[in-house]
Amino acid sequence: MDFSLSVEQQMIRDSARDYLAAHSDSAAVRRVTEAGPAHDDALWRAMASELGWCGIALPEAVGGAGLGAPGLVLLQEQLGQRLACVPFWSTVCVAAPLLQASLGPRGSAQWLERLACGEIRAAVVLPDNGGWRYDGVAMTAQAGADGFVLHGNAAQVADAAGADWLLVPARLEDGSAALFLLEPVAFAGDARFSLQPLDTLDRTRTMAALRLDGLPVSAGALLARGDAAAQGLAHAWWHGKLMLAAEQLGAAQQCLDLTVAYASERIQFGRAIASFQAVKHRCAQMMVLIEAARSAVYGAANAWDDDDSSRARPDIAAASIAADDALRFCAQEAVQLHGGVGFTWEYDPQLYFKRAQAASHWLGGAGVALDYIADVSQDADSEPGAGRTA
Repeated sequence: MDFSLSVEQQMIRDSARDYLAAHSDSAAVRRVTEAGPAHDDALWRAMASELGWCGIALPEAVGGAGLGAPGLVLLQEQLGQRLACVPFWSTVCVAAPLLQASLGPRGSAQWLERLACGEIRAAVVLPDNGGWRYDGVAMTAQAGADGFVLHGNAAQVADAAGADWLLVPARLEDGSAALFLLEPVAFAGDARFSLQPLDTLDRTRTMAALRLDGLPVSAGALLARGDAAAQGLAHAWWHGKLMLAAEQLGAAQQCLDLTVAYASERIQFGRAIASFQAVKHRCAQMMVLIEAARSAVYGAANAWDDDDSSRARPDIAAASIAADDALRFCAQEAVQLHGGVGFTWEYDPQLYFKRAQAASHWLGGAGVALDYIADVSQDADSEPGAGRTA
């Protein structure tokens, strides 16, 4: 598979890198997070209105650029490198594909148009067990007189605080799948609806706990049900997993860049520590893991667009594992190679170390990906003729 970037893709990557370096640098991230978990509203408005990033992967028919997963991973990589404090992953990488897959091209158009222009910030209540199947969905829905009544709790919902739309997968009384759209502002003051912001380890991505205690919603809140809703959740979960890996890849790259810059300036025994062979070897190992993860992420993105998305799942699982390993190793090495100041608040490695620890648990982390690969391998081995040589 050819992983070389087109001229258009290179322009996306380079322009995003330059813009975020200027508008989501360390000082900007710290300003946003010092008061607690929050979003950079100015950056989000610029991304939505000036840069058009929210529609980069969406079809042109709904106002997008139609560049698909390969274009989006390049942008996600740069956002991850700068720890941009915006609800981009939850809105563009999870909510949009959930609506696309659940409602189809025609049914989703009116919703996607609003997402493409950045008018709406969306969050999705993903299964608590880190999987993509509906048996892990925490919410239930019962038919009521004028609609439905929702029950359930979700311990952590990414970017839910401040979201305009909350997409809630739920199980109906007959066990079938359903997808509801809630507008949190409509339930302000309702004791049956609780969305409590959480103060987590990584303040660059907001989390909130959701509780629905017999919340009545109208029949119009139901967007999809049955197989369409179930398949939509799986589609969005795997797409989100891929884009999370791209974020981790970008964060790992920044760990290496910070380390090389510091090692080139830090003088010990009369010379920069970057000249020491031991430091060179450790930086080289960081680079090897990053490049392996980059190949895996780019390959999975191409597979997602080239094939039926379900066939790309093994590639996404492998990319997720590679990106998780790269970020955790590089964040740890960045702290160590910065010496005595590596863990202090004034230096940036601690921000990336926290992201590495938090991201390793999102969407089930590497554990869910490894389990999936093991299951797929077992199924392949059990097929007639498996393991035979020609």
